[in-house]
Amino acid sequence: MALPPPSSSTSSATSLIVDALTKAIVEHRLAPGVKLSEQKLADQFGVSRTLVRQALFQLSQNRLIRLEPARGAFVATPSVAEAKQVFAVRRMLEAEMTRAFVREVTPARIKALKEHVAMEKSAVALDDVPGRTELLGDFHVRMAELMGNDVLAQMLVDLISRCSLITLMYQSASAAEHSNEEHAGIVKALAARDEARAVRLMDEHLKNVEANLTFDNKVPGNDISLPLS
Repeated sequence: MALPPPSSSTSSATSLIVDALTKAIVEHRLAPGVKLSEQKLADQFGVSRTLVRQALFQLSQNRLIRLEPARGAFVATPSVAEAKQVFAVRRMLEAEMTRAFVREVTPARIKALKEHVAMEKSAVALDDVPGRTELLGDFHVRMAELMGNDVLAQMLVDLISRCSLITLMYQSASAAEHSNEEHAGIVKALAARDEARAVRLMDEHLKNVEANLTFDNKVPGNDISLPLS
C-alpha cells in the first residue's frame, strides 16, 4: 500500500534518511541485496518507523531499494544484462529524439540545455555523486521535455531509473566528467543544427557511458551500523 506523502514537518527528516542511505549505497557501505531493518534505522536516526518507511518508499520509487511484501526492504540488485538492454533501447530512442530536436531547435531550448550542462559540471566538481548522477541522466529527459514530448520524457525517466543504481555504484568521477563534456559537445552540435554530428555524438556518448561502467568492483561489508552521514 502506498504511503501518504510526508508533511512539511517530517519531509526534512525523511530527506536526511534518503540522502544518508543513498550515500551509503554509493560508497559501497550497503551492498546490493542487503536487508534494511526499519527498527535499526529508526534507532540510528532517532526517528519513528513511520518516517523510515516514508524514506524507504521514496528510495523504492528511485529504484535504489526494493520493497517485498512480508519480507521488508532490500538494497536493489541491478542486473548487468538488464542495464545493457536498457542502453540498447536508449540508443534507438535517443537517436530519433536528437534528429527531431535539431529540426525543432530554438535559442531558448539551447539556453536551457547549456544551463543544465553547467549544473552537471558543478556537481561533478563538487564530487556530488548522487547529484551528478541525477543531473547526467536528466539531461536526456530535459531534451524530451523541451520538445514538449511528455510521453518520450516519461519513457526516458523509466529507462534511466532502471539502470540508475548501476550508474550510481559503478560510474567513476572521471567517467562522469567525460559524460558532462560529451553533453556539452552534443549541445554545441544541436545549436549548429548539425543533425548528423549530433546523432553520432549522442550514440557515442551512450556507448561510452555503458563502456565506462565497471561491473567487477569489489563490494565491502554491509554493516549498516557504519556511519551513514
